[in-house]
Amino acid sequence: MNILVTGGAGFIGSHLTDALIEEGHHVIVVDNLRTGSRKNLNSQAVFYEEDICHADALERIFAKENIQIVFHEAAQTLVPYSMEYPKEDAQLNIMGIINVLDMCRKYDVKKIIFSSSAAVYGDNVHVPLKEDQPLMPTSFYGLTKVTAEKYIQMYQKTFGLSYAILRYSNVYGERQGRHGEGGVVYVFSKALAQGQDLTIYGDGEQSRDFVYVKDVVRANIKAMDAAVPSGIYNVSTGIETTINALKEILLYFSRVPAQVSYADARSGDIYCSALDNTAAKQALQWKPITKLLPGLQATYSYFAGEEL
Repeated sequence: MNILVTGGAGFIGSHLTDALIEEGHHVIVVDNLRTGSRKNLNSQAVFYEEDICHADALERIFAKENIQIVFHEAAQTLVPYSMEYPKEDAQLNIMGIINVLDMCRKYDVKKIIFSSSAAVYGDNVHVPLKEDQPLMPTSFYGLTKVTAEKYIQMYQKTFGLSYAILRYSNVYGERQGRHGEGGVVYVFSKALAQGQDLTIYGDGEQSRDFVYVKDVVRANIKAMDAAVPSGIYNVSTGIETTINALKEILLYFSRVPAQVSYADARSGDIYCSALDNTAAKQALQWKPITKLLPGLQATYSYFAGEEL
């Protein structure tokens, strides 16, 4: 199939592009390279260095490429940035998805798979959270994801566009940058690989549900199947890991005698997070297979190798 991956030069998008090409699909990547990197691009993908906020450029791509499936990974994902620059955050995360949805409608795309986030739930302590929990985002980033989800559902009701909304927990893995929600793994791994000290924002007892990027990719590929009904699915492990525990694991792998300091918690950050993945297991026939320790070891080794 002809498949578009927006943000395909980024962390998750590049892994997804690789997997789709390996399965024999023709993949088109659209990325403005603001946070993505050329070195992540698969040489077999058709690449357009364009911004999804530029509707005319996006339409030229859809008109030319006969796109059947869209994976929408392009996003502004930094919570602190969204709190300081809500307008810019909304421009990419809301206006960008509307442009993509409009092209899907106009050019008869079969299905869109959207990367949403645990941030839509906000600071709900009743973990692990199911998809029917109230949406109470505590950041503008989370709010834009909620809004994007509503637009996708409205396009399905109004125009019949099939969709799968995948609410990622905290994704980590090779090629990660500080721009992802699991960015703490990148920040700690990179710092330790460079022999630097660590800073934890808050008391370190805040928890995250860390899911390995290749497990996330498998969920995406499962979701594009026409037999999977339009719906919302948590992509997660359902397991809480504290930032203090994460720090200890990475210190063990690195063998670096780093100092650890604590700073004030950042505005918009949630305290505890874990998502129930029962719906994904049932509808997508998917489950995470990578345990945290080998996943973190592979991730740290990747960043340590980059420094050589």
